[in-house]
Amino acid sequence: MGVTTNLTVPDIEEAKAFWSGVLGLSTEEMNLGWVARLTDPATGAHVQLVTRDATAPEDSAVTVKVDDVDEAWAQVQAAGIEVVHPLVTEEWGVRRFFVRAPGGTVVNIAQHHV
Repeated sequence: MGVTTNLTVPDIEEAKAFWSGVLGLSTEEMNLGWVARLTDPATGAHVQLVTRDATAPEDSAVTVKVDDVDEAWAQVQAAGIEVVHPLVTEEWGVRRFFVRAPGGTVVNIAQHHV
């Protein structure tokens, strides 16, 4: 499992100057135009910069990467947790869904689709 912080920004390119130039997250692992992941090559520390999620009705504050998203989906449904975005396979190769955690935080639960 992995956890990534998603930071809402108005402009990814502008935000990249701070996160990579000032804080050393210099490796751009991914950039889809609306979301980019910046990583420190030495430590693996990373953030995702998000202008607006491409398919979900709300932006998520955090992404939790799981080994079996279908099992996580079944657990969420059995527990009656509020679903913000249903389980889908996105065109960029991720299978994911969003839930609202206690306190209101929107969590993206995802698995890379093979």
